[in-house]
Amino acid sequence: MSSKIPVSVLIPAKNEQANLPACLTSVQRADEVFVVDSQSSDKSVEIAQSYGANVVQFHFNGRWPKKKNWSLENLPFSNEWVLIVDCDERIPDELWDEIAQAIENSEFNGYYLNRRVYFLGTWIRHGGKYPDWNLRLFKHKSGRYENLNTEDIPNTGDNEVHEHVILDGKVGYLKHDMIHEDFRDLFHWIERHNRYSNWEARVYHNLLTGKDDNGTIGASLFGDAVQRKRFLKKLWVRLPFKPLLRFVLFYIIQRGFLDGRAGYIYGRLLSQYEYQIGVKLYELRQHNGRLNTSSQPTAQPPSLSKEIGQTVI
Repeated sequence: MSSKIPVSVLIPAKNEQANLPACLTSVQRADEVFVVDSQSSDKSVEIAQSYGANVVQFHFNGRWPKKKNWSLENLPFSNEWVLIVDCDERIPDELWDEIAQAIENSEFNGYYLNRRVYFLGTWIRHGGKYPDWNLRLFKHKSGRYENLNTEDIPNTGDNEVHEHVILDGKVGYLKHDMIHEDFRDLFHWIERHNRYSNWEARVYHNLLTGKDDNGTIGASLFGDAVQRKRFLKKLWVRLPFKPLLRFVLFYIIQRGFLDGRAGYIYGRLLSQYEYQIGVKLYELRQHNGRLNTSSQPTAQPPSLSKEIGQTVI
């Protein structure tokens, strides 16, 4: 009798050789694992194959769907249930034990998992980072990621950023945490959030211009944890001084100072992230909803034009 749990794991990846070994080790109890790669230039593919994962290449065409929704539509899952795990996340044994029982309950079509975020080796328990509920375990035929109409913004990547799953059916909550810890350095954290701020600027712009939110989880003060967060975001985007407010909210009001030096650094980086979103939102509003827009380049100076035209012998 197989000891594997009848769950298919989906891991989106690109150049994740630092994180994949720990991630793949943590999902070995799953019946099957798919790593959906985006033409990694490091050893991600070799590492995934060495752990017995099925490696599938995703080629983004610049439009919807992005990687996770494409995977849900196209991968040949052997199981009814799918668990979506990012490369910098781990599934502890006690959570696997709970998953094994949860998928036997016919009352639910999906479950929220709580993430425990580590930063500079410290659990960021305060500042509003915990609890951090994500709908990651669900019957794959019943759930799809929402479309927030951000795919036209460049440099956001080919994977869903903070979109949430819309599920047909009842949703439950699991008790044990998944672990989020990126083994790469702060350069990658800042690089990633530079891309994320492009995405967030478009989301802010859509909220401020009253873009229709059909096809999303919606915003509701009386909904679940994610819908309440979306409701508060609609208020947040209209506030002034958001970079300062982000730090005050995280570090003081939500007691991020209790997480020590790591909490302070995290709060400062969040404030910087909020500033990046703000200036990119300004760029969007100045250029009719477009990022990375500039005027046509002027003609080259004569001296430079001459140098470019010279033949090097």
